[in-house]
Amino acid sequence: MTRGLKLTLTKQRKILSFGFPFEVLNRDLKLIFVSNLVGSFGDGLYAYLLPYYMSDTLGASSVEVGILYAVVGLVAALTLLVAGMLADRYDRKKIMIAGWMAWVPAPLIFSLAGNWIQMLPGMVLWGFWLGGPTGTAYIVTSADKNKLTLTFTAISAAWSFGYIFSPALGGYLAGIVSMRVVFYSAFILYALAGFTLSFISTQHATSRTQHSPEEHYSFFKLLRTRKLLTLSIFFGSIMFIAMMFRPFVPNFLADVYHYGDFEIGVLGSISFFSSAVLGILLGKLGDRWRKSYALAVSMVLCSFSLTLLMLFGNFYILTFTFFLVGGSYITWSLLSAIVGPLAPEAIRARWVSIPQTVSMFSSVAAPYVGGVLYEVSPSYPFVVAIGATFFVALLAFTRLFEG
Repeated sequence: MTRGLKLTLTKQRKILSFGFPFEVLNRDLKLIFVSNLVGSFGDGLYAYLLPYYMSDTLGASSVEVGILYAVVGLVAALTLLVAGMLADRYDRKKIMIAGWMAWVPAPLIFSLAGNWIQMLPGMVLWGFWLGGPTGTAYIVTSADKNKLTLTFTAISAAWSFGYIFSPALGGYLAGIVSMRVVFYSAFILYALAGFTLSFISTQHATSRTQHSPEEHYSFFKLLRTRKLLTLSIFFGSIMFIAMMFRPFVPNFLADVYHYGDFEIGVLGSISFFSSAVLGILLGKLGDRWRKSYALAVSMVLCSFSLTLLMLFGNFYILTFTFFLVGGSYITWSLLSAIVGPLAPEAIRARWVSIPQTVSMFSSVAAPYVGGVLYEVSPSYPFVVAIGATFFVALLAFTRLFEG
């Protein structure tokens, strides 16, 4: 009886000390969590408001906003492939740090921009995503393989936690001070995120001499791997759908329902809070049952939440709507959890970079398409996304895309 009571108390202490579910993270992964938390807080100060800032302050049209986000997607697609090759050759820790350092000047450039064209250099740097395949390879190698989905969604929750208060705070600061102060704050937090990663352990891919000739496969040879090609097309489709409508959510709230910076920021905070909560639950679902089921549920939540967004403008209903929206924000972590374990260690970063690169390339035109649809009618990007995400959910439930 005493022993049972001690075990119960120990379990309760872990929960109360925020040990669950982050007890699956070792020291290095906890530092990555902290780095993502700090950096995402800085990112959230302005990222959610940025499309609205471009149109309201800089006078950019919906199509021009789409072009700027298409540039981010194009640069990300190119850097993901480069990062994958570098991470299989050099210290993954240094490449992840370099990824944050590339972001540091971006908010400073945004703060100085007087029109949408002057935003371009910052958007290019903001698109540098060296940490994508590098971080995935690092996590897969370092994590408990039996709890991989929960590990990825827990680390992804760091971004969500960082965004819980930062969009609302960013909107508040923008309203009472200026967006320039918001951009400066993001600059400082990006630098701190990169500095935090300096304390993680170094990690190199396993020596090439210990593995098969498969390690020397080029991008196109790897892409001819049937399973990898299927996953790349599937996740590329999901990324296209998400980037077609997501940049225009703040604009929709402002243009259709006439909400201001603060209200838009609060709704953004709610969606990112829910992505942490729902991400952890879906991570446990993926580890207990199948990762494809977790992905399917996240797509169903996306489709249902966009339907509510179209039907109701009441702020209280929108708070529930944006809570459900958060379930669609963990697609990238689920991609990593599904694809990462399939790869040989020596080429893991390159392997993971293939679907990530294809996903980014497929999303390059998505914001432009969304902008064109939004110009015709603000509801069109969301109506298309409702049907597309529901169809993707049905495909995921078939388990066709799980390795």
